Amino acid sequence: MLSAVGRPREHTEETAAALLAAAERTVEAGGIDALSVRGVASDVGTTTRAVYSLFGSKDGLIAALGARVFDLLLAGLQAQPPTDDPVADLIAAGLMFRRVATDHPSLFAIGVQGDHLPNSRPTVVAAATTALDELKRGVARLADAGLLGRRSIDEAALEFHALCEGLAALELRGVLASRDAERIWRGGLTALVRGFAA
Repeated sequence: MLSAVGRPREHTEETAAALLAAAERTVEAGGIDALSVRGVASDVGTTTRAVYSLFGSKDGLIAALGARVFDLLLAGLQAQPPTDDPVADLIAAGLMFRRVATDHPSLFAIGVQGDHLPNSRPTVVAAATTALDELKRGVARLADAGLLGRRSIDEAALEFHALCEGLAALELRGVLASRDAERIWRGGLTALVRGFAA
């Protein structure tokens, strides 16, 4: 693809994805203080110019990491085909949230819990809003089936997200034993979603 001045694009989406993956690995291994523009660029075999071109700054890179977790949640929701059971579908969505959080704990901490999130929050807010809108579509199916009681879709989505975030935080801190975690998640999600109808 050519830019407006006729030159090929120097930094592609593939480069951006590689830089984000390298940044995530760095934060997982050494915490946010270990993250540097130079280190991430070196890991990918590119220059710091690529990082600045794609993300604007180190803060922009961190914000992109925060947005990434919501991109993964959105992709997980969109990949889940709806069935004729909106309750089971929403429980499955919660278990998908668990997989994303436990597979990407540093992204969860930055994006969902706001740890070390810089002033570049609009990037994260936009991604979070898109993912939440997709979740609300699943919650709306409960409303259509008469299974939300007196709750609004927004209220039910917030309660659902709060349970998922809380359970993920407990599991990542080691409060939930790994052998019990999925059972507790499934039980909590089932109680909440079925309880909406009460």
